Amino acid sequence: MAKNELANRIINLRESKDWTQTELGKKIGLEKSTMNKIENGSRKVTTDELRQLAKVFGVSTDYLLGNTSKRNYYDLTEKDENSIQKQLEEMIGDLSQGGPLSFSKDESEIDQETRELLIASLENSLRIAKIEAKKKFTPKKYRDE
Repeated sequence: MAKNELANRIINLRESKDWTQTELGKKIGLEKSTMNKIENGSRKVTTDELRQLAKVFGVSTDYLLGNTSKRNYYDLTEKDENSIQKQLEEMIGDLSQGGPLSFSKDESEIDQETRELLIASLENSLRIAKIEAKKKFTPKKYRDE
């Protein structure tokens, strides 16, 4: 029997954590032989096992089933990334023009390394803020937890 999307995702996630089939099986209460059958597609996963796998891997059940490429409901989308880049450009513009986000009170320019570190920090902060907002404000019916 050919491997399905679920089997492929389980294998990829397990290998990314450097777990053996035995180790993963122990985490969800299954034998190595059962894990082997699941991974080669000869045994279906029960709903409870699917939930346990999602919890162990920290992903959604929809991700495991191949219904989405987002591992979690709060993962950033292309639209989110575009929004972050737009906000970042505005902030960088403010830095350059001495606006409310200017680096210091004196008139001297910041060096290139400091500028790059500041931009990376701002970008990371925007990403974290966007993810936290999704976690906080996504209605429960749309969450996959």
